[in-house]
Amino acid sequence: MDKHLEQLKEEYLEIPIPPEFDAMVERTLKRKNKKPHFQQWTIGLVAAAALFVTTVNVSPQAARAISEVPIIGELVKVVTFTEFKKSDQGTNIDLKTPHVSGLGDGKLQDSLNQKYLAENKKLYQDFEKETKGYKNGHLSVESGYEVKTNNDQILSLGRYKVTTQASAAEEMTYDTIDKKNHVLITLPSLFKDDRYIDVISENIKEQMKKQMKEDSNKIYWMTKQDMVDPFKKIQPDQSFYINSKGKLVISFNEYDVAPGYMGVVEFTIPTSVLKDILVSDMYIH
Repeated sequence: MDKHLEQLKEEYLEIPIPPEFDAMVERTLKRKNKKPHFQQWTIGLVAAAALFVTTVNVSPQAARAISEVPIIGELVKVVTFTEFKKSDQGTNIDLKTPHVSGLGDGKLQDSLNQKYLAENKKLYQDFEKETKGYKNGHLSVESGYEVKTNNDQILSLGRYKVTTQASAAEEMTYDTIDKKNHVLITLPSLFKDDRYIDVISENIKEQMKKQMKEDSNKIYWMTKQDMVDPFKKIQPDQSFYINSKGKLVISFNEYDVAPGYMGVVEFTIPTSVLKDILVSDMYIH
């Protein structure tokens, strides 16, 4: 684990930092070191605190949106560390970077936060390259995050990216963390062996057929008549998260298995289908 975290850190540090983005992050870090102006809520108290400062164009201010949920054990928070906005000649970019605190494992927490910052730095760099010399063009890039689950055992954090040019395309990526044992959960780690790939894939196909039968507006690419490269099976590291009910949710990006108008599609896999191949029922039940 430590070797992997060090590798993440090295890769993060190797990414060139755009001057504007670097200045924004530096200002935010200085503000983070100042004495906080909000009260620390005690665990078990039903409370929520929020502090949010937006950024405008190339002069961003620190942006934080804080919400706390009382849980048993450690209080884990996900906040908006920075928000960067820029708009010029038909191009727009709006990047929100999440920041996790309270995990109880500094190395894991730092590696996640460094990764999230690096992801948005890369988006910014790609945007600047793409729009250099743009005249009357159109490109919009937006990133943000969603906390899918935050209970006493699991934190599932999704990050989205929406790129709009001729049309929009949305991508979602997830991290699911065991907060008690300080482990980043991967899809293969949930199962005894690689049978999960076929088991989950077959259930998804059943759900696709059922949905299309019940709703004519839903279309999934299941045969070569539908698409040259139809859905056959999930990837071993397919995007997923664990919801608040302890169910496995498999996610596909826009255009992965369906037309663009379907957006990002998700399939909740019944635990009864998985019970014989799960390593344990600690996470999925």
